[in-house]
Amino acid sequence: MIVTGSSTESAAAPVEVPRNWRNLLADYPHFNHNKLPEAVARRFSNHLAHLPKMPLAIARQSYDTTNRYVPVPDEVLEIYRQYRPTPLRRARAFEKALGTEARIYYKFEGVNISGSHKLNTAIAQAYYYKKAGVQHVVTGTGAGQWGSAIAFACARFGLECTVFMPRVSLLQKPMRRTMMELFGAQLHESPSEVTELGRRTRSAAPEKLGSLAIATGEALELAGTRERTLFAVGSGENHVLLHQTVIGEEALQQMRQIGDYPDTIFACMGAGSNFAGIAFPFLGDGAKRHQPRLVAVEPEGCPKLTRGRLAYTETDFSGTTPIARMMTLGSLFEAPGIHAGGLRYHGTSPLLSEMFMNGLFEAVACPQRKVFHYASVFALCEGVLSAPESAHAICAAAEEVSRDTARRQVILINISGMGYHDLSGYHDLLTGALDDGKASDEVIERSLAALVREQECYTPAIEEAVEP
Repeated sequence: MIVTGSSTESAAAPVEVPRNWRNLLADYPHFNHNKLPEAVARRFSNHLAHLPKMPLAIARQSYDTTNRYVPVPDEVLEIYRQYRPTPLRRARAFEKALGTEARIYYKFEGVNISGSHKLNTAIAQAYYYKKAGVQHVVTGTGAGQWGSAIAFACARFGLECTVFMPRVSLLQKPMRRTMMELFGAQLHESPSEVTELGRRTRSAAPEKLGSLAIATGEALELAGTRERTLFAVGSGENHVLLHQTVIGEEALQQMRQIGDYPDTIFACMGAGSNFAGIAFPFLGDGAKRHQPRLVAVEPEGCPKLTRGRLAYTETDFSGTTPIARMMTLGSLFEAPGIHAGGLRYHGTSPLLSEMFMNGLFEAVACPQRKVFHYASVFALCEGVLSAPESAHAICAAAEEVSRDTARRQVILINISGMGYHDLSGYHDLLTGALDDGKASDEVIERSLAALVREQECYTPAIEEAVEP
């Protein structure tokens, strides 16, 4: 069963590309901590001068607690229609391979030029940046999906684009460089020699793998030195989560069209755009049959939800740029070089962190070898090669249904990208070179200890300030 423009099993009306993004902040305005408690502002006063600027329209979207639906601009909708709606499919062969009575559906976002869901927000951001008079967009990308998407979006709107990508991810996915450069972007391996942060990091540790936190720090530094240049982010910020809700809005239409509804939704969790994109519309569905159980899936190599803390910390590695209240392992944490580079970020969206702490969804962590095992089974069964990030959701869903094969539940998985740039990971699986990619207890404990020490000087004041 494939549901794209219309159902293959009914005469239902075609699925429309959503004309509105779903703003969950209107339902949970108290989760929007956009004002720092005084004690935190004093402690991190040097950060306030480095807050990244963004177009006013995007800033309004990030802090809008009034409007449940935000219109998609016509110019953005026109490009969305080149690759949306994306397919919703029933994974019958995968169900059979697992021997389960569950019905498993998946939403596949890998059908656009960038190969992932990141294009949904890249197109929107490039549109708003262009309207604001920006000429140059600078960003950091974890595994290259966001870098490829923003490079394409900038090219469509006539913007210059510079991308910083962690060394380890660039070594694993070298063709991502070609894709970004094809769209006119300039790509730098991070840590680089382009910024003071990059030079300092390389000097201290020449063989450093790099991380999204470092790449972000470099991008922010460069953006601050150029005229008509702004930093753009691909995940975690409220406006990014908002733009991704076209995924869930379509999935709602498609599930209703085939007369089914998920009991459980699985999506991978990095900073949060994949998870929010599929989950937010179902969480805010006024006509829902029941509330689906929401499960965020992260790697054991970067377990910020399952082993992290809710804390104020830097969003990047430099120690001088924005801070946020989020579930985190600390900005100094550097994950192992797992193939799911998009999930190696040390923290999770502030909004999603508040939701997690309030029990609106749960989290599990999966080891790398098991992730690639289930992804390879899924590829053989369904003809879809998943990106390793999305494969975490496949893994968690497969593990759950395998524990009780007789249970008749409905599962929805968000597969946010294709895996053709990740064949080195599948090669490592076949040759036995793939490890579990688990972060050591020592590394996690050391990073958390540093995070705890950082909080001690102002924790009582924070608790007092955020008391409801």
